[in-house]
This record gives sequence, C-alpha cells and structure tokens, in this order.
Amino acid sequence: MKSRFLSLLLLLPLSSSAPAQTADQRDAARALRKVVSFHRKNIGHQGAYLWTYAADLSSQEGEGKANKTSGWTQPPGTPFVGEAYLKAWRLSGDRSCLEAAVECAHALVKAQLKSGGWSSHFDLGPEGSRRYTYRRDGAKAGKRNLTTFDDDKSQSALELLMHVDEELKFRDPKIREAVEYALKHMLAAQYPNGAWPQQYVEPPNPSEFPVKKASYPNTWSRKYEGKKYISHYTLNDNNMSNIIDMMIEAWRIYGRKDCLNAALKTGDFFVLAQMPDPQPGWAQQYDRDMHPAWARKFEPAAVTGGESQAVMKSLISLYRQTGESRFLKPLPRALAYYRKSELPGGKLARFYELNSNKPLYFTKDYQLTYSDSDMPTHYSFKVSSGLDSIERSYQMALRLNPGEFNPDHRLVRPDRLRSNVIKRGKNVMESLDSRGAWVEKGSLRHDKGSSGNRIISMRTFAKNLEHLATLAGAKR
Repeated sequence: MKSRFLSLLLLLPLSSSAPAQTADQRDAARALRKVVSFHRKNIGHQGAYLWTYAADLSSQEGEGKANKTSGWTQPPGTPFVGEAYLKAWRLSGDRSCLEAAVECAHALVKAQLKSGGWSSHFDLGPEGSRRYTYRRDGAKAGKRNLTTFDDDKSQSALELLMHVDEELKFRDPKIREAVEYALKHMLAAQYPNGAWPQQYVEPPNPSEFPVKKASYPNTWSRKYEGKKYISHYTLNDNNMSNIIDMMIEAWRIYGRKDCLNAALKTGDFFVLAQMPDPQPGWAQQYDRDMHPAWARKFEPAAVTGGESQAVMKSLISLYRQTGESRFLKPLPRALAYYRKSELPGGKLARFYELNSNKPLYFTKDYQLTYSDSDMPTHYSFKVSSGLDSIERSYQMALRLNPGEFNPDHRLVRPDRLRSNVIKRGKNVMESLDSRGAWVEKGSLRHDKGSSGNRIISMRTFAKNLEHLATLAGAKR
C-alpha cells in the first residue's frame, strides 16, 4: 500500500509555489512536447509502434517487415515505447506524455487476442482483423489466436496496461477490463508444476503434465528433431523470469494473491527444474518428462549457461519479497557448478552437453560440434557471466531478516537540476532534427535500400526522451 500511495502522489499537479523553470528547462519542455507530437502523429499508428523507421518515413519494421498500421509487442515495440512515455510523464509532469502512454495502452487493448495475451506482431488495419483472433472482432475474428510469452511479448504488453491503469487511478474501464481478461487466461495457462509454455491457445490438460523433478534422459538425439516445442516448459529468453515479474506487479498494483501464488509456484518450478549432479543448473526448455529438450535447430537438449543466470536472480528476488528460504536452496550448488564451467576469458557457454559438461556449439550449417571455430553469428553461443553479481545478491539476501518484505519496484520521480542533467538534456535537444526526431546512421534489416542509411530507432527515442523529460521536470 505504501508503494501504491507513492505512485498516486505522482499524479498530483505540480505546486503553484514551485520555483519557476530555468530557460534550459523551458526549452526542454517545448522540445519534449514537439517530440511527443511528432512521434504520435508520424511514427506511431493509433499508439502502435514498431522498432525502426526510415528517416524519411518511407518504410518501417519490427523483427520482420511491417506496414504502417502495424505494431510489435517485443521490445522495443509498443509496450516499450509506452513505458518510455509513462516514464517521461512521471519525470516531467507533462500530460502529453501521459496521453501518449494511454494511446499505446489502447492500441494493445485493440490487439488483445481471445486467448488473453498478444502475438509478436499486430495490425490495427483490416489485414489484422482478417489474420488475428482479436477479442474486439468477436465472431468475425481471424484464426490466429496464439498468445506468446517469447521475448517478453505478452508480459511487457500486460505490464504496460497495468502501469497505465495504476497511473490513471483505475478509471479507464477498457484498460482495466483488458487487464482482468489477460490475467484470467494467463493464470489458466500455467502448468500444474508452476511452469509456463512458450505459447498457448487454451489451458493445458493437467493430467497430461505430471509434476516431476528434472532428470537426465537415458539417451538424447544429437540431431535436430524438428518437433513442435511451444508447449515445452520454456525458460528460453528468460520467459518465466519475466512472467514472475509480471505477476509480482499484478500483486503489487491490485493486491491479487492469486498472482503472487502464480509467481511463487513458478519459483517452485525453478527448484524442481534444477538438474541433479553433475550439472546442477537449468536447461532452456524441458519436455513434460522434465528432460532437457530440443527447441529450434540451434537449441539442443543441454544445460544452459545463459537463462540459468536469470533463474538464479529470480529465485533471489522471490526470497527478498517473501522471505521463503526454499528459493535460496538451489543457489550454492548452482553457483559452484557454473564457476567451474566458465570458459577461458570468463564467459559461459550457452549450452553444455548433458553429463559430460562439454561446451556445445554449432557450425554455420547447423551441425552440432565441440568446436567454436565456425559458429553462426545470429545467436550467442557464448554468454557473459554475471556470477559475481549473483553471488553478491545471494549473500545480501542471506543477511535479510526472514520474511522481510523488500519489493523490487522502483518508482520514478523528478530528478534534481544537476549539471549532468542539464548537459544530457541540452545534448539531446541539439541532436533533434526540425521535425522533432532523432535521426541516426543505420539501415532497415529487411528493406536496406529504402532508409538511405538514416533511421529513427525506438531504443534511441526512449533513451533521449528520458533525458529530455528529466531536464524539463527537474527540481531546483
């Protein structure tokens, strides 16, 4: 309740007795409104945003090709842009930023699937209704009804809706109803053991997914099996860690105990999914027998050095928020194992062979190998090690009093008018073009010729918008 009360304070109008803005701040406020106006009218479509746009606005794309009426859910798409607007509102108090965030939320309401979540891509034009099973289209909806948790898509979409709902003091019935609908259907998609699929259309049949501990298969194929994997228990791309964060936010904002229980149950799955010795880490995905399993042709059945780090961070976070000591028990064995498994240079392999613990790689023609001399470049087969940071977080958690509530939610408040705030704000103002856009060198991946090597990036937009809003709203 304390954190919610602090959030609501951010909605109060600025005091009339507040010191007047400096000239730099007035310039930043004008620039901020210009930027928001340009992006709402010329970049986004009814609140839907993609990743990258040609500087002349002749073409645009997300992870793939897209038309002007499209949006992407995976960051840095629509939810990411919406959160950037919301942060700018909280930093500056400029209502145009809040209005832009609400517009993004409404775009996601329109794109919500009957299954409860969102697809990777959505289209607010007629083609979208022909293709996707949007709730708003009722019986006339298209056939694609696959909610995806891959790459933080549905998670980030729902979090934006919840954050905007909170900021509006729960007064927008369309947003609130979409949140309730999403939570209802997502909670139903959780497996009996606490895991989640990569994608789903309808709830699982519990009898088909018995609760088991992770174990090694008697044999495993060294060749890509080509089997469907969307129903696997999927840790890939930190999907379940992102779901935990989403459910914790639902608990924080709405006080929903069922969402907290879902997050705790996912933590219990992480405990179940820890492999036994000699490799007490985690796999990227498991089949219903709780054996590490293949997914795509470059993702073998293996223990991973990548997503396992997010698992450990999530377990520590769950302990910090609940005081439940069972979430810390996997950490000592896992940390010791990954310390021993570090590669020369301090990185970890994305994949370690089951039992032997040899690092696994792929050649450019996707043959499994022990050699790292001919790897494809589209995928990281070696990942950074954050073990030192995880170890520090673990030791800090051990020093907490059991049951001490320590939510991991950072409220955004106006900054102080410091020299670095002024410098960053002025720099991003100077780099704006006459329209109110930040243009940089680059090209579209799927339409290289159209951009003329000049693009507008939503990642750059979000970063620079924050600097601009920070200066505009800074306190003297």
